[in-house]
Amino acid sequence: MVKFIHTADWQLGMTRHFLAGEAQPRFDGARIDAIRTIGALAVDEGCSFVVVCGDVFESNQVSRQVILRALEAMGATPQVSFYLLPGNHDPLDASSVYISPTFTEHKADNVVVLADSNPVEVVSGVELVPAPWFTKRPLIDLVADVCNPLEDADAVRIVVGHGAIDERSPNKSDPALISLSSLEERIDTGQIHYVALGDRHSTTDEGRTGRVWYSGAPEPTDYDEDDPGNVLIVEVDDQHVEVMPRRVGAWQFHHRDWELTGDTDLDTLEEWLDGLDAKDRSIIKVAIVGQVTLDQKARLDRLLEHHANLLAALETWERRSELVVVPDDADLSDLGLSGFAQEAVSDLSDLAGSGEQAVVARDALALLRRLVGAGT
Repeated sequence: MVKFIHTADWQLGMTRHFLAGEAQPRFDGARIDAIRTIGALAVDEGCSFVVVCGDVFESNQVSRQVILRALEAMGATPQVSFYLLPGNHDPLDASSVYISPTFTEHKADNVVVLADSNPVEVVSGVELVPAPWFTKRPLIDLVADVCNPLEDADAVRIVVGHGAIDERSPNKSDPALISLSSLEERIDTGQIHYVALGDRHSTTDEGRTGRVWYSGAPEPTDYDEDDPGNVLIVEVDDQHVEVMPRRVGAWQFHHRDWELTGDTDLDTLEEWLDGLDAKDRSIIKVAIVGQVTLDQKARLDRLLEHHANLLAALETWERRSELVVVPDDADLSDLGLSGFAQEAVSDLSDLAGSGEQAVVARDALALLRRLVGAGT
């Protein structure tokens, strides 16, 4: 029985367009911190090694700082070996980060790049069978290609791959899709014993054997990931397998659709935002539809502005948002304006009913309502 950590898709050096100011450096730092957490977890759990199944780096053009910090984080637990598989983001091509002087000169002894498909004995009686990417667009099933030459052996074999499996991908014509049935046949015959995959950022048990897994990304990267933020502690031999997800991620993504029709709905939205934990590590996207008064729109704007300052990022999902602002008589009379300002309000109110300028007029009225309210 061998025990190890299966992880993937670190994508170190990733930038997110919605992270502004100090949020991006904190996002970067969390991904480096996750490496140290993984190393410490491996030590605590008595794991023999860590295998990283592709996309260690966001690209082959990451900064020198990203490379050095990653290597130092892996070197913090010298008793644990990290086996790195090149993936589609960081393929082992002529520009590869893995052959850069920064990487090769500062790589610790416990960091090993799986640079070819030759089986690697990681501990006595245990082999890694790696399927590295040499180009961003391979024309074959790389995992099947490295498994085809395998013969029966006494070793416990762990296949290390990256990419989408055929049964999950909508693009059935992609020649690089990984054949799940082929892997399961090899598992059934005892030729391989566990398949560690990367590329899918959600922790996923694939197929029927319990021996084919995506670990998911140790830190989430986007809104559409089902169960990110994990690594897998795996115990396996030719007879048994146990896979234990462990949470290591500190960040979180949330997206919600909201229909607003009055103050009660605004109360519910405010309660949800207030109830979010770890706000400085939370990235939120909201889609808002419905109809509100001018006063309610002003309240919504204040609410979103307040939480935007607390959260790592707060996005409005424009494509799915359609909020109609309909000023009522109380909205306009409460402004307490006169003269030219009152005439402007009247004109904006007329425009806000319908037409090409309706949305702009409603936003202008809502902003005016907020400004008047702030001055009282």
